Amino acid sequence: MAVHPISQLQAVPTPERLFQAVNSFQITAAVKAAVDLGLFTAIHQGVATPADLAKKLHSDARRIRILCDFLAVEGLLHKEDSRYSLPPDSQTFLVRTSPAYLGDTLQFMLHPEHMRHFTDLTTIVRDGIRPDSSAVAPDNPLWVDFATHMAPLMFMPAEAIAQHLRADSHEPWKVLDIAAGHGLFGITLARHNPNAHIVAVDWPSVLQVARKNAEKAGVAQRYSEIQGSAFEVSFGTGYDIVLLTNFLHHFDHATNVQLLKKIHSSLKPGGRVVTLEFVPEEDRVSPPTPAKFAMVMLASTPSGDAYPYSSFERMFRDAGFSGTELVRLHGPESLVIARE
Repeated sequence: MAVHPISQLQAVPTPERLFQAVNSFQITAAVKAAVDLGLFTAIHQGVATPADLAKKLHSDARRIRILCDFLAVEGLLHKEDSRYSLPPDSQTFLVRTSPAYLGDTLQFMLHPEHMRHFTDLTTIVRDGIRPDSSAVAPDNPLWVDFATHMAPLMFMPAEAIAQHLRADSHEPWKVLDIAAGHGLFGITLARHNPNAHIVAVDWPSVLQVARKNAEKAGVAQRYSEIQGSAFEVSFGTGYDIVLLTNFLHHFDHATNVQLLKKIHSSLKPGGRVVTLEFVPEEDRVSPPTPAKFAMVMLASTPSGDAYPYSSFERMFRDAGFSGTELVRLHGPESLVIARE
């Protein structure tokens, strides 16, 4: 029998990668099922075997075992003999009693509108998305779901922004929070800085969620709102900081420059714009999460994208800003800081 060098064997094509890619929807479904059932929380509580988990979750040992084994293959559970335990990521983000619990964010990330776009991606790639079904359609109720469910996912980047801006210095700040959503970014600055006043811009129904979050955080007296489209309403002037978080990726270069010019005119001399974005490298295929985010924009917006830093540099320069810097965070997103 012929013996093939390892290098030759590794070069033989295999359909395994294609098989995994085509069946990736099963990972989504398994995570959702485990969150819905409370599986991760039950394991955290010490329920570790299929039989005990089945009793706890009102299921069947075979069905629970298959689900748990699948999650173990994906690295979301550990398995030793017939007992399951939680790796750090699952322990932190998928146990309901954890302060960093992200299970509720699935209600937005797996929103039927998002899923519908991906069921006919062929048409979208060929023809583009219809404006009336776009995520950036005026007053889209999707953003109420975003504001309601996505704040936990933004806790760490919001704290990173507060730290980078040295919010604890207690300087008097007037802060504009554009497309505020849940309001967490402005609220976090207000919590750190008792001399910060936040002005949030968003659709009226979304601002109701942000207002409730500001009240819970105890900063409502320093929290005001401007209702409407960021492209249409008047911001006023005199802002020290403008928060522009997860917004520019929805639009093309020209549209973003139009908005940035408007923001530029609202800043005090020396004011800053803090942009939180998925920023891939110039090759646009790395790192994986920021690079793949472009697909989300393809499926949900007419002209959005995941922009490399050079694109943000051009946008801000074309809008009249003096300079920008890129700050890589611990996580998939980065800050682009621009000065007036």
